[in-house]
Amino acid sequence: MTPNRAFGLDLPDYPWDAMAPYVEEARKHPDGAVNLSIGTPVDPTPEVVQRALRDASNAPGYPTTHGTIELREAISEWYRRRRSVVGLDPADILPTVGSKELVAWLPTLLGLGAGDVVVRPTVAYPTYDMGAHFAGATPVAADSLAELDPGTRARVRLVWINSPSNPTGAVQDVEALRAVVDEARALGAMVASDECYAELGWGVWDPAEGGNAVPSILDERVSGGSLDQLLSVYSLSKQSNLAGYRAAFVAGDSAVLANLVNSRKHAGMIVPFPIQEAMRAALADDMHVAAQKDLYRARRNQLIPALEAFGLTISLSDAGLYLWATAGENTWLTVKRFAELGIIVGPGTFYGDAGNGFVRVALTGADERVAAAAARLSM
Repeated sequence: MTPNRAFGLDLPDYPWDAMAPYVEEARKHPDGAVNLSIGTPVDPTPEVVQRALRDASNAPGYPTTHGTIELREAISEWYRRRRSVVGLDPADILPTVGSKELVAWLPTLLGLGAGDVVVRPTVAYPTYDMGAHFAGATPVAADSLAELDPGTRARVRLVWINSPSNPTGAVQDVEALRAVVDEARALGAMVASDECYAELGWGVWDPAEGGNAVPSILDERVSGGSLDQLLSVYSLSKQSNLAGYRAAFVAGDSAVLANLVNSRKHAGMIVPFPIQEAMRAALADDMHVAAQKDLYRARRNQLIPALEAFGLTISLSDAGLYLWATAGENTWLTVKRFAELGIIVGPGTFYGDAGNGFVRVALTGADERVAAAAARLSM
């Protein structure tokens, strides 16, 4: 008789649980802790979005998995206006319950399994690996497909791009994106581009200050005019403070999108109708996005000199909600030194072995808390 196996998935512990002693240390500070470790928005959800949610709250029937045509048209128009993606068919767009669930389940929904390889950046959001594990596929860390041996390359079925990157803030330009697309297509692999920080470019990637917009994988300069084997994943959590709404979408390859819609119908993966209406309102209003970015820009400009005064060097950090920094020492020693000042930061080791020595500092503290952190670091 086969012995009983334990119920549940055999997964590693959630990494952020390891932060408990450092959080406890930071809370001892007489002026309270400043939590700059995670990227959860702290500013209010825009009123235009709240109003749309209230107006759509009488929703007794089931929503459609594919989303309303009005929402998908709004997403298509947003891609045209903000991402230089012209003529995106609303049929090739699908709302998702936040972007993390799409990242986690995409390999499974694409039919990947044992023997298949999922490639993600060497420093990356850990859910890319978890999605591969859920599907029974093999995650491989590489910043270029050229790094892989021939046997591994032959098994690549999905390549994750994250530009702008979480946690490093690195941005890939049109030429770099096109090179990944061309090489992945030659292998018959899908390319999924996680682009949720695209509106938060800085310096050369900040259109408000004379820079360029961050390019999308669906941009014709990257795609060559075909969306085959390409998916763009986007979230409104960052630009519109909608993390609590779980509001995101995926767009791209027509055949793949149709299959995803069908699979998600069977699984009941549906964005509630009031959330769809809130998304539609958020996508139509660029003013609140610009205002929110101004807040992050000010916090960023305050934190950079303070971190440098504390002995850290800022690396990359060209876009997004984070500063990727190193003191040239073990990650956990840096985390401890911050905690002793009552400041909680994210360990770079959570994002892969290549993140050792780095910490991730979020811009998502309230103005008063960011000012407090800057003052403590500059003493």
